[in-house]
Amino acid sequence: ESRLANEKIPGEIKSEIETQIKAIDKAGEIADQTLASLLDLEGLSQRVLAEIHEIQSADSWGSFWSGWKLKTESVWRKELFVIDDRAFRVGGLLRSGILFAFVLGIASFLQRILRRTVFRHLCDNAASTETSIDDILLAVVRQTHRTIVVVLALYAALRSLPLSESMAGWLDSIAIIAIVFQVATWGSVAFQDFIERTKRRRVQEDPSSVSAFGLMGFFGRVAIWTVALLITLDNLGFEITALVAGLGVGGIAIAFALQSILGDIFCSIAILLDKPFVVGDFIIVQDMLGSVENIGIKTTRLRSLSGEQIVFSNADLLSSRIRNFKRMYERRVLFSFGVVYETDLDNVEAIPGMVREIIESIDKTRFDRAHFKEYGDFALNYEVVYYVLDADYNVYMDIQQEINIRLFREFKERDIHFAYPTRELIVRSSSLTTSMPSEPREGDWGNAEG
Repeated sequence: ESRLANEKIPGEIKSEIETQIKAIDKAGEIADQTLASLLDLEGLSQRVLAEIHEIQSADSWGSFWSGWKLKTESVWRKELFVIDDRAFRVGGLLRSGILFAFVLGIASFLQRILRRTVFRHLCDNAASTETSIDDILLAVVRQTHRTIVVVLALYAALRSLPLSESMAGWLDSIAIIAIVFQVATWGSVAFQDFIERTKRRRVQEDPSSVSAFGLMGFFGRVAIWTVALLITLDNLGFEITALVAGLGVGGIAIAFALQSILGDIFCSIAILLDKPFVVGDFIIVQDMLGSVENIGIKTTRLRSLSGEQIVFSNADLLSSRIRNFKRMYERRVLFSFGVVYETDLDNVEAIPGMVREIIESIDKTRFDRAHFKEYGDFALNYEVVYYVLDADYNVYMDIQQEINIRLFREFKERDIHFAYPTRELIVRSSSLTTSMPSEPREGDWGNAEG
């Protein structure tokens, strides 16, 4: 290299010489690596030959197996750590790990099978069947938490270890809490699904039942989770008797404070279940009347005939007398009229039959009776009773109008006169006594009907 640096050598030859030098150095490095690998192989061969020699020097394969078993058992029984004077060994931990994996695998396999068979079958048939049981089962299956399966598998694995009584008790409590949580979830979902399906069926008949069903669903879920919480606290070692007693006293105090509100809420549930009226019914409460517009949790609203809204608290409404005209399947009608005393006897006898023919010729009516009732102050009075086979007030008024018009026409043709209040003035003189009708004075009206 010094000669290359000092002597004057052409550039091409100098470059070629440098390349050859680098190649020689690289070959030397490869040779060193090859030699090191050969030395490693020689050491490995010697160790293998030593093992073979040890096996050959043994009496039999049985003695070799016994030695290997003793070594394995020593490792299996090796103590790793101690908790509460309980030794945890390698074998126990491996066994619990295998049990955990086995339980988790079986649960996952069964869950997958159920999802592919039962779950798919429920999905296909839920929409086509009339019963709601399959729909509720479908909702319950969907709410099965995988975390619960993992917790139960871990519980089965840890329970196989040599745990102390306190640790075993805590594990039992955790497993029970997990099961209670899952059962409460199933119960809450099933109850809510039942409420929703019932609400969808009822809402077509009574739209106001939506709020009441929502309230029932809320109270039902609160009750389910309250029971689950009490069971959980009991398993954790808390004294729930005093807690329940305290909740009872607190509930009584709250009930007294919210007496009117709770009364209205429970009355709304009573209206939902008993159905004394529904939205759209025309009702009369005391001296107020109107159509039911909304049934809420606390109040019920009516729309009066004059247009204003009337609001009742549900408790006041149920404590009053309610007249529901929408439930009136037929309307009984009583009306009276009078004819003058000058009417001849044949017409007096014919009037009841005449009225009967008129009423029976009109649709949606049922004749009951027509009688010459009494001798009035100014008229021969008749009383008629018939039924309108429709609850609609407008239908009733149309029928009554038709009866009045036809009756007027028949009386006109037969020269029968309706009576009206009259007074006779008798003037006496020495030569002439005159009787003439006159118009009534103030105070004479209202003594007869016409």
